[in-house]
Amino acid sequence: MSKARFPAVLLAAALLIVVSRPARSCTSIMVGKAASTDGSVITSHTCDSHRTGSQIAVVPAKEHQPGASRLLAKRSDDDSGPMERYGRQTTGRIPEAARTFAYLAPAYAAMNERQLAIGESTFEGREELKSDKGLIDCETLAVLMLERAATAREAIRIGGALIEKYGWCDLGEALTIADPQEVWLMEIVGPGEGAVGAAWAAQRVPDDHVSVVANAARIGQLDLANPDYFMASKNVVELAKQKGYWSEESGRPFRFYEAYNPQGRTTFATTRREWRVLDLLAPSLQLPANGNVFPFSVKPEQPVGPEKIMELFRDTFEGTDYDMVKDLTVTDEKGMTVKSPLANPFMPYEMNRMLRINGGWGWRGERPIARWYCMYATVTQSRPWLPDAVGGIVWFGYGNPAMTTYVPLYAGIANLPEDYQIDGRTTGFSRRSAWWAYNRVATIAAHRWGDMRKDVAAVRDPMQEQFLAAQQDIAARAAALIKEKGPAAARDFLTRQSCASCARATEAYWRLGDLLWTKYDEKW
Repeated sequence: MSKARFPAVLLAAALLIVVSRPARSCTSIMVGKAASTDGSVITSHTCDSHRTGSQIAVVPAKEHQPGASRLLAKRSDDDSGPMERYGRQTTGRIPEAARTFAYLAPAYAAMNERQLAIGESTFEGREELKSDKGLIDCETLAVLMLERAATAREAIRIGGALIEKYGWCDLGEALTIADPQEVWLMEIVGPGEGAVGAAWAAQRVPDDHVSVVANAARIGQLDLANPDYFMASKNVVELAKQKGYWSEESGRPFRFYEAYNPQGRTTFATTRREWRVLDLLAPSLQLPANGNVFPFSVKPEQPVGPEKIMELFRDTFEGTDYDMVKDLTVTDEKGMTVKSPLANPFMPYEMNRMLRINGGWGWRGERPIARWYCMYATVTQSRPWLPDAVGGIVWFGYGNPAMTTYVPLYAGIANLPEDYQIDGRTTGFSRRSAWWAYNRVATIAAHRWGDMRKDVAAVRDPMQEQFLAAQQDIAARAAALIKEKGPAAARDFLTRQSCASCARATEAYWRLGDLLWTKYDEKW
């Protein structure tokens, strides 16, 4: 077939749209223990931001002297290096905790040594509620929770008290917080310009249900007389009254998302992802794809394991009416209408907005779960029947979630390979950073995804299946080591297991990138 023409000016304009995209666009799926395949509690996070750092730290537990203080900082843009990235700007100090837990810390800290796990999704909310007077942003709050709390409820109480006292300095944020028994969604907004504090609400996902948050607030009516399922700041309703977001005279019940994030119900960029997750897990409900309000949680028709969340994170609406590539066509040299060579789910598809395809696929238009600019994704398991060191797993995958392989990082590990500790955002392309192995594959494969997806799957799928299948044996061996030789022996074993998985996957993706360059060298 002759090569189809695609106007250079259109491609250039599309790339400009990509450069100017907002960075905050993450998805988090939650699974209660009675809804999972093995009784574990699951939360997750796609960190859809190419400004975010790629390094992971294993932060040890620490003891602090009385009177010690902790320096806080907030996220800020930093364009001083070879690639756009986030920096940190100091906001102030707060008293340090006497003891802090060890935790695994990618850009958004993910899990501590007690199997407490956190996912994240920004919903922005009302711009006028943001205050620069506060000291704590979302990344900082996740760290403080994991350092100081052993359970989800404790994390919410501690985190809520901290932001009320020292102030929230971020946009509207949702944190999905899981422990070995339950998972909660906590949503937070600022107090308004010039004020110190925050307003927040939290709702528990029933044990036999699943839930999702996708850049829109999800908590509706609050039943604070039922503390087993709801928590909130004392000002959550009063602030809405003061700002004119809700009044008793309206006759409508107070709903958190209506008061603090009404725009979240108005864009398919968020609601379509909510629908997609809930519809795939509970199809008999026949939820409307064009709906804008869905149940907070649903009972899945089949038990959900980490591999199912990984599958959902690969989703691009393929096979539905909202498949992003089905209508993207161009005219070839013979005047025939053909499928565009750029028509695939992982190119800079914000260009579709200019072509008026499905309303556009940007932040304010429409988008699938898998995103080409995802920095990393996590799927966490908190398993109550196992010792914490091995019971907690952060399944960690670099880059586009449609193409990545997730490696198991255990709550009790002491270290990670050096190439997982290096931030590829700082260096530019470097084989010293594991992230580039995965990002290079995603970037190359995006250009001919219809063909290259088979090469990617041939590496990704068998390796992922092997990592998943190995967990029962690893858990048994680690538990036996704790009993027979003590925690230190188990920690060493788990560290070696995680490091070996990281090294194996990273090397496989370096080889895969080389294969794609070679195999398709003359077929672009």
